[in-house]
Amino acid sequence: MMHMRAISLFFLLAGFVSPAPAQVYKCTDANGKISYTNENAPSKNCKSLTNEQPVSTIPMRASAASFPKISSDTQKERDSARRQVLENELANEQTALEEARKALAGQEAVRNGNERNYQKVLDRLQPFKEDVARRERNIEALNKEISGLR
Repeated sequence: MMHMRAISLFFLLAGFVSPAPAQVYKCTDANGKISYTNENAPSKNCKSLTNEQPVSTIPMRASAASFPKISSDTQKERDSARRQVLENELANEQTALEEARKALAGQEAVRNGNERNYQKVLDRLQPFKEDVARRERNIEALNKEISGLR
């Protein structure tokens, strides 16, 4: 398999280097094994790749001129609206963080009778700690995104 890739790469590169296009054939033997060569071998059921289709095609990139232009006023409006949405999300996350911290503090102050083993206390507090950590990460991500706006 690696040998076939090396041969394919060789022929592909040879097509870029040589001034005239090279003939490349895709051959399939009686066992179904595929190989690529520059020689037509009728016993191996070879088909020309260079006559039927290009050996390698690279799609053209669209030029910047073909993309639609947006006026600077329109872009400023979009940026402003995006900033407002992000700031609203940030305010909501900060409120949710305060509530999550209060819930955690409330749970830390409680000690249930069946929690003689401290691990049970930790297990009960874990979801509250995870909620606080998630809210803090969200706030950090929103602040980072807001700081990246123009």
